[in-house]
Amino acid sequence: MPEPLLDIQALTFAWPGDRAPVIDGLRLAVEPGQRVFLAGASGSGKSTLLALIGGLVTPAGGRIRFAGEDLATLSRARRDRFRADHLGVIFQQFNLLPWLDPVANVLLGCQFSSARRQRADNPERAARELLAAMGLAEDRWARRADELSVGQQQRVAAARALIGQPDLVLADEPTSALDADRRDAFIELLFAQVERAGSAILFVSHDRDLANRFDATLELAELHAGRAVA
Repeated sequence: MPEPLLDIQALTFAWPGDRAPVIDGLRLAVEPGQRVFLAGASGSGKSTLLALIGGLVTPAGGRIRFAGEDLATLSRARRDRFRADHLGVIFQQFNLLPWLDPVANVLLGCQFSSARRQRADNPERAARELLAAMGLAEDRWARRADELSVGQQQRVAAARALIGQPDLVLADEPTSALDADRRDAFIELLFAQVERAGSAILFVSHDRDLANRFDATLELAELHAGRAVA
């Protein structure tokens, strides 16, 4: 059997000063192209887990194997390059550069990765195609990001995460600021582009109404100490 795209075993992590680990013996697997919904209450460690997967912090114990690499064996510089090549992230607050227009913000997804630039072939054309596919009207493409609505900024953030066909997209509560109709429309657009890119997605949210749209649904509390695995 081929190995999962993301394979996490016995993962443990505690922030400095915490009495107990926020991540304790966690196990999780994501297959190539799989759509996984990860639910958890505020403070349950969702954002910490995403930081660990992205190599922004290192675990106290256990293993994260992603796209054939054990992240713990990589230097900080190699983890940064690896993250840029293989991972797209949709942040809860979007993290767009407010003074840049949407096309320039999307192109940031390729700025630190020659691999994603090559996969995009023509990055500027790819950025425009993604913005169109995500439903952002062309008359918004020349505006500053901070002149866009929340929903429009969200579409730019999704396009930035998807450019250059990353192996895995991490989505951190990306629909929390949307009403139900806009949320559902965004999910449909996002799934279409994730499938087109051939990417897997790990979608982290407390909104369990979305769970039935995914291939697998996991509760963060049940992943600790080996109680569950995707």
